[in-house]
Amino acid sequence: MFKSLLSRFLQSVLVLFVLFTLTFFLCKALPGGPFVSERARPKHVQEKMEVYYGFDKKTHEQYWLRIKHYLQGDMGLSTRLEGRPVIEVISQAFPVSFQLGLIAMAVAIAVGIPAGCLAAAKRNSLIDTGSMMVAMIGICLPAFVIGPILAEFFGRKLKWFPAMGWSSSLPSTWVLPAITLGLAYAAYLSRLTRAGMLETLSLDFVRTARAKGVSPWNIVVRHCLRGGLIPAVAYLGPAFAGIISGAVVIEAVFQIPGLGRQFIKAIESRDEGIIFGCVLLFGTLVILANLLTDLLGLWLNPRLRKSS
Repeated sequence: MFKSLLSRFLQSVLVLFVLFTLTFFLCKALPGGPFVSERARPKHVQEKMEVYYGFDKKTHEQYWLRIKHYLQGDMGLSTRLEGRPVIEVISQAFPVSFQLGLIAMAVAIAVGIPAGCLAAAKRNSLIDTGSMMVAMIGICLPAFVIGPILAEFFGRKLKWFPAMGWSSSLPSTWVLPAITLGLAYAAYLSRLTRAGMLETLSLDFVRTARAKGVSPWNIVVRHCLRGGLIPAVAYLGPAFAGIISGAVVIEAVFQIPGLGRQFIKAIESRDEGIIFGCVLLFGTLVILANLLTDLLGLWLNPRLRKSS
């Protein structure tokens, strides 16, 4: 187990290094520059700004200097926000995005896993067919289509929930963004849960339990749920990655002041500090989510624990 965790840690460091390198050179390949704007600046002011932010150095010098600063915990300054520290910008916007991601993941799990279990328990019934048809619709419709529809119907017409905005202390503002972001992943989870449960329900010990008169509910919950959830649990890591990246679209649709909006504005203005900070933060979250998913899979599957 220790060797496996050490290997995953070294792989994570390598992934973050490659991610940083690709992001750095892609930023340098973007047209324009961080100080290109409609407002004209004197040439000497432009030169001083480039020296202040380190853009006067050669590309390879900037690369190694930025790595050195990151290793020291210094994420640099934002060029778009007039020299504000990147860590300050991220610390203000990230809690909103993280809260949205957690609530959307909770919606996906709360809807997808019970629906998959119910469909497997009622195989080939109207419930099974209907739930899988709804799941397929959820997979096919992207978030930028579902979001405006929910905002228009439930927000503007029925006025049940706010159509735009976000407040950490007002749960009504969470409903529409979290449902929009979590529905597609709930659909995937329901199909994976159904497949895993059907495979477990076909095993010999289930037939033995039925022959002994164990109720169908106890068979599903007590005997099959742990093994049937293995495919769904394996998907939670990539699902969290998709939710984090998909939050960029949702924040734009519902006007949520999260990190996704800062990321989009940073790309438009080529604010390299914000871009690097967001990319590395998202990459770290995805790596941690996959690691936790693997550990949960080891707990659910004894065979994986023996092999590791």
